[in-house]
This record gives sequence, structure tokens and C-alpha cells, in this order.
Amino acid sequence: MNPSMEPQAFGAGRAGSAFDAIEFLKKPQVILRIVAWVFAIIVFACIAQEGYANGQCRYNGSGACGYGIAIGVIAFLLTIAFTGLDVYFPNIANIKTRKIIVVTELIISAIMVFLWFIGFCYLADQWRQQDPKDIPGWNGRNSVQAAIAFSFFSILAWGGLVFFTFRRYREGVSNLFSAGYEDHSTGGGQTYAGYPPAGNNTGSFSQPPFTATQQAQSNYQPPAY
Repeated sequence: MNPSMEPQAFGAGRAGSAFDAIEFLKKPQVILRIVAWVFAIIVFACIAQEGYANGQCRYNGSGACGYGIAIGVIAFLLTIAFTGLDVYFPNIANIKTRKIIVVTELIISAIMVFLWFIGFCYLADQWRQQDPKDIPGWNGRNSVQAAIAFSFFSILAWGGLVFFTFRRYREGVSNLFSAGYEDHSTGGGQTYAGYPPAGNNTGSFSQPPFTATQQAQSNYQPPAY
């Protein structure tokens, strides 16, 4: 079955569905996670390598360097963790577990938007107050400014993740009320038709039972002696 045509539950098909790496990499949330992962590396590298001069943070001697490095590491680890969960996600049969994972990712992504916003404002403000911005023997001005820029880009990347994760949650909740997906984690999955209501002449039989037997008895002819 085409993965796009298979019934979905919180962004994935039935448990045990075949994993398609190409389709997985085409998912918007996966692409945005890779982008956010790259941005986190850039921010971390720029501050760790060029954010300090003579043992002092070049963002006005404040704690902005430590904040930028910390948020870069956290974002780096979270993008890897959520990507790994997305790979394993189709193997999770329990719908409640899928819902918990999606809701958790939604909340954490929203928190990361807030943290990156704080980081962008913090870095930009401290760099604005830094005087002088250039000192002899230090050539990290471009790196310091790049960390500010990619902090802003990270806000957009994680904001996109919030959007697509919320859409997965909304579609998942909607599909729970449709007949297109059955939760096989509770066993069975087989449905049985109920008895027709009393007085209803229409049923699953086109004729009453034992009709064939009655007809055979009515057609019985005793042997002649």
C-alpha cells in the first residue's frame, strides 16, 4: 500500500508498517529538525570558538556566551532525540503512547521557541552594548554576529516544528473518531455485527433457516410397493 494512502494515527500508519527512508526524509518536521540541528551546531561553534577573548565573553563580558552554548547543546540533543523517536514511531501500536509523544514534542518545541527568542534578544542586546567591538588579536566579530543571526533563524525553525507537530496532533485526534484506523494494541481489532432489532424482517439471511430442509421434506415421495 502507498504510505500516503494508508490510514494514519498521529502521523504514522499502523504498527509494523514498512519503513520508507525516502518518505521519512520528505516529512516537513524531519526537514525542519535537520535545519534546527544545523543551526544549533553553528551557534554553538561560533560562540565556543570565537565568543571568548582573553578569557572574557565578547558579549559585553556577560553570561550570554554560556547561555548560547547551553541552548545550542540542548537543541542539538533534542533534534536527535525527536528524529530517533520519529523513526521508531510506526512501531508503537498503542494510540495513547503515540499521543503522549506528540504532545510532549509539541510542548518542548514551544519551550525551545521561547528559549531561542530569549537567547536572540540576550545576545543581540549584549553585543550592542559591547565597546569596543574589535580588539587587537581577535578576529571573531563575524562569528559573534553569526551566532546572533542563527539564533533568530532557530526561532523560525522551532516555530515551524510547533506548527507541524500541532497539525499531527490535531489530525491524530480527528482520526481517532474515524473508521480508517483501528488500534490493534488492545487485541483483536475484529468487529462483529449486532443482531437486527426486533420486528426487523431484513437481516443477513435472504431466507429463513431450515428452508432447504423443509423443502426437501415436502418433496419426499414414499416408495411404491
